[in-house]
Amino acid sequence: MSFGLKKGDKFHFIAMGGVGQSALAKILVQLGFEVSGSDMSDSKYLKELKELGAKVFIGHGAENVPNGAHIVLSSAIKEDNPELIRARELNLTVLHRSDLLLAITREFPCTLGFAGTHGKTTTSGLASYVLSKAGKSAAYAVGGIIPELNTNANASKNAEIFVAELDESDGTISKYNPEILVINNLEADHLDFYKNGLRDVLETFKNLVLKLQKNAKVLVNVDDTGVLELLKMLEASEFKENLPQIIKFSTKSEAGADIFAGNIDFNPRGAEFEVIYKDKNLGKISTSLKGIHNVYNALAVCAALIEAGYNLSEIAKYFEGFSGMGRRFQQVFKNESVEIIDDYAHHPSEIKATLNAAKEYAVKSGGRRVVAIFQPHRYTRLKALFNDFLESFDMADVLIVADVFSAGDLKDPEFNSETFVQVFKEKHPKMAENTFYIGGKVDEMPNEVIKYIDDGDIILTLGAGDITKLGKLVGEKL
Repeated sequence: MSFGLKKGDKFHFIAMGGVGQSALAKILVQLGFEVSGSDMSDSKYLKELKELGAKVFIGHGAENVPNGAHIVLSSAIKEDNPELIRARELNLTVLHRSDLLLAITREFPCTLGFAGTHGKTTTSGLASYVLSKAGKSAAYAVGGIIPELNTNANASKNAEIFVAELDESDGTISKYNPEILVINNLEADHLDFYKNGLRDVLETFKNLVLKLQKNAKVLVNVDDTGVLELLKMLEASEFKENLPQIIKFSTKSEAGADIFAGNIDFNPRGAEFEVIYKDKNLGKISTSLKGIHNVYNALAVCAALIEAGYNLSEIAKYFEGFSGMGRRFQQVFKNESVEIIDDYAHHPSEIKATLNAAKEYAVKSGGRRVVAIFQPHRYTRLKALFNDFLESFDMADVLIVADVFSAGDLKDPEFNSETFVQVFKEKHPKMAENTFYIGGKVDEMPNEVIKYIDDGDIILTLGAGDITKLGKLVGEKL
């Protein structure tokens, strides 16, 4: 649907306490709109919105819906929600959050959208951080808290650029029309929506690129096989003459990219590399983020900001101050014996990248063991990517698998954590003695986890569910 913001509009968010919905609500408040919303429980996001002047309801109820408001919801809201039922009765405009985000982007001269299967939150957060610290007038909506800025969103009416994390999970990404689009990588994921896997993902991104304005810029990682498949599809399209400008980035000079990271040097703090733009060395970038995947993330942000018109000399020094987004290689506990790191990785390639970074860190820290504690997210994802998950833990010295975080999926009697551990041991006999299943709730796991920890270990909790609580709980026990 086509929707535009108008003076005097008021908005009501169903489930306003989530990171995505709260970001949009905050931006509307800052732009001067009247905002209300509800959620089932209080959160830090709701508290901030309340302080800014939004009206907050705990619990969903028909009586929460104000007359004349536009209703904003995500794909998670069902038709039997009492506030949605009331909105239909009042014949109110009901907006998917993607329609509102699209309308917000039109309020700013330029939109910089970060997309792809992995790294969207880190790249959009890093770009927002760098622009904010460099004193540039930027607005942003990110799918997580930027630690150094302590927020997931910010806006002012005079911002010259809007940085947005563009979510592909439900296909709504094809609605957007950013002036600058970054596609970092493409893989099969969100298989509850993309029934045909990568083929459907690529089709969605092809449709997105083809509808962009011809003067738009699309930055693509040509080291990624999924992105290369997308480029082939675009080249074969009957509409290829109307393609926007494609700008390629890479970590390999032989890739023929427009911009690449040269002389990459990993160090205990993170990484450093030279930015080579159209055969010209623009200078160095240092980042505190670990792993080659974060070199790609930093390079993507650097390339996008250069294409947006910012000079590297103005922004380079701010990259190192970004410690990463919450739940992205985030240290949650450390004492003289062990270190516990929490990471949102829940897709096989994300897990591999995180464990590679952890192993690299462990080696540089004196050859310590890496203990991976993995909570599969959704039975449907575990089933669809079962064989890929089996090959994701090469860099772990110890693997502990928790029960699946269902996220609403029905339990699968065949594809679950117990069967995963059983099959994993069969396929990886050398790891069998160091692979364990711990069932039950996360709150009940710490005492069992401690049995498998030795002095010097680097422990990673991996997954998109409530496994994030485990590191703190284990730390309290230690």
